[in-house]
Amino acid sequence: MNGDALNFAPLLDIRLIAAMGLVGLAFVLIGLLRRGRGSLIRLGVLGALLAALLNPQLVREQREPRDDIAVVVIDRTSSQNVGERKTRTENALRTFRQRFQAMDGLDLHEVEVFDGGGNAGAAGIAKEGSNLIAALRRAVGEIPKGRFAGAMIITDGQVHDATGDTTAGEFDGPIHVLLSGQPGERDRRLVVDNAPGYGIVGQKVSVSYHVEDKGSGQAGAPLGNLAQVTLRNGDTVIARAQVAVGKKDAFTFTLDHAGPSILEIEVAPVEGELSDINNRTLVSINGVRDRLKVLLVSGYPHAGERTWRNLLKADPSVDLVHFTILRPIEKDDFTPLNELALIAFPVRELFEAKLNEFDLVIFDRYILRDILPPTYLQNLANYVNDGGAMLLSVGPEFASTRSLSETALSKILPARPSGDVLEQAFRPEISPIGKRHPVTAGLAAHAPINRIDPTRPGWGRWFRQVEAIQRSGTTVMTGLGQRPLLILDRVGDGRVALMLSDHIWLWARGYDGGGPQVELLRRLAHWLMKEPDLEEENLRASVTGGQLHIQRRSLSEDQVTIDVTSPSGKVERISTNSGDATDGKVTVPAKEVGLYKISDGTLNVQAASGALNPLEFSDLRTTAEYMKPLVSESGGGMFWARDGVPDLRRTRPDRSASGKGWAGFRENHAYVVSGVKQLPVLPGLALMGLLLALLMGAWWREGR
Repeated sequence: MNGDALNFAPLLDIRLIAAMGLVGLAFVLIGLLRRGRGSLIRLGVLGALLAALLNPQLVREQREPRDDIAVVVIDRTSSQNVGERKTRTENALRTFRQRFQAMDGLDLHEVEVFDGGGNAGAAGIAKEGSNLIAALRRAVGEIPKGRFAGAMIITDGQVHDATGDTTAGEFDGPIHVLLSGQPGERDRRLVVDNAPGYGIVGQKVSVSYHVEDKGSGQAGAPLGNLAQVTLRNGDTVIARAQVAVGKKDAFTFTLDHAGPSILEIEVAPVEGELSDINNRTLVSINGVRDRLKVLLVSGYPHAGERTWRNLLKADPSVDLVHFTILRPIEKDDFTPLNELALIAFPVRELFEAKLNEFDLVIFDRYILRDILPPTYLQNLANYVNDGGAMLLSVGPEFASTRSLSETALSKILPARPSGDVLEQAFRPEISPIGKRHPVTAGLAAHAPINRIDPTRPGWGRWFRQVEAIQRSGTTVMTGLGQRPLLILDRVGDGRVALMLSDHIWLWARGYDGGGPQVELLRRLAHWLMKEPDLEEENLRASVTGGQLHIQRRSLSEDQVTIDVTSPSGKVERISTNSGDATDGKVTVPAKEVGLYKISDGTLNVQAASGALNPLEFSDLRTTAEYMKPLVSESGGGMFWARDGVPDLRRTRPDRSASGKGWAGFRENHAYVVSGVKQLPVLPGLALMGLLLALLMGAWWREGR
């Protein structure tokens, strides 16, 4: 394939040649006006000289034709799995491949678009919904200029980036659409109008919603007026309601725990609708505790008293009530207590009237002094059994006859003192089971290096421990001779922690390298107040980067089987070991968008993949509304897969690109130049001969 063109390669500056031509032409015109002989021949000489200076050349290009490129965009988003759409899409794609292969001079470029806009033919688009236009724009941008023949988009028409800013001019070719669904589809959807992101534990929150019915249904069936809506937390039904379609309603309920709660609201399906996948929606509410109320009672002033106070006062979410008994035990001179106290100790108000308002009660080296009558101590025991939390940090007084273990609290304490107080240096250690308990797991990472024994945490030494006989609970830290140092226990609905030393203040002072007292006491307080992340038996799950991450934590090392239910209902069974923060983890692909349910037979948890309420499921009906403006402007065609796959034709740029039952792809006649030949129009010898002949003719004419 060749192409010829005339080109000029001036020997002098074109402006100089023009000036010379104008001067020569002026002299010729003067001669003509005076009727001088040979003026016309001189005009011929001038023209020949100018032609020689312009140096005309014939340029011959050797051209190699290039195939045009057609783009097929395949919608692989979740809404394409509804009904027969996926089957129709695959059948149409197979037919298109065969027909494109049979067409000469046309290459095919396929682009698959998945949820969020990621595609296999071009880089992913990080947006929500079906972003087919962005994928098409990127694919067309990679095609060399002048070779784009057109595009065919196979979709259900729910294209979420087809906006008014999209014009056919940026594609420079016909855009065709093949709709995979069918007209007149019906769909019911549940829409959350307002849901709080946070809620106070123990207080009511409200989630408002309404039900939408779109489409006429099969054979024009009327839409239902009432719909049944259910609110669930996992498998637990919280509430049910009968609501009118299109009318706003609300569920009001109480948050019962801190941390995130993923709730599911579901509306009963209606006959003839496309799918019930968007009949349910998810709501994530993060439960936060109101300001935590803590009662701290110190038995008498001592070096470690301010450790607890400073820790609790540093937390802005804690309301601390702190009382210190100032009278030492050895000063027993029968002085009335009301004459010794700086302020009256409100015993009845704290331990009877308002005891249940506290989230945690701490006794720091408390000793019996007849300040708390036995009935109030029994109130404390009942408070713990009913769901309260109590922490005892004890010293030598715990081994005496005035110990709290000699009161009604003995029934809820996990250990009884043996009567011995060990005054000897030791380094606290985490017990084997403590390495899996969330209160102490990983605390070794907060310790400096022990230069004497690198295998042990390099924590500072303590010098006193109360020996006790453990009756219940879990020992998470040990001291001298592996004796229990920190025991945690569940009593009824409440929790108890017993610290069998009063020397944690040495860590706070940094003595002998210090230790992780802040992290330990923070975890301990939050475990007592039932923080979900610090539960010993815990199942957690989250979805990040297309992966479902599951962690099963337990004090037991036994292998457990976990059932993972995908949004489509498919169940996958996996096994894992329980353990500390580094064990019990498993990762599986999260290929579907929606709610995953994870269960080990006892514990249940949920995790959402993608948006809680994907834009992809906002309307499942097939529609031509979003793509019609672009198709019309580009000269393309709109087709329905149920009516068959349109024929493919090659069309000229100035002809129509679509018709009934056929779609056209432009024939651009694109090429690349592989070689160029330049041939002079006026060869030198021929030009010299012509000039000589003209000059001789001019002289001859002038001589007559």
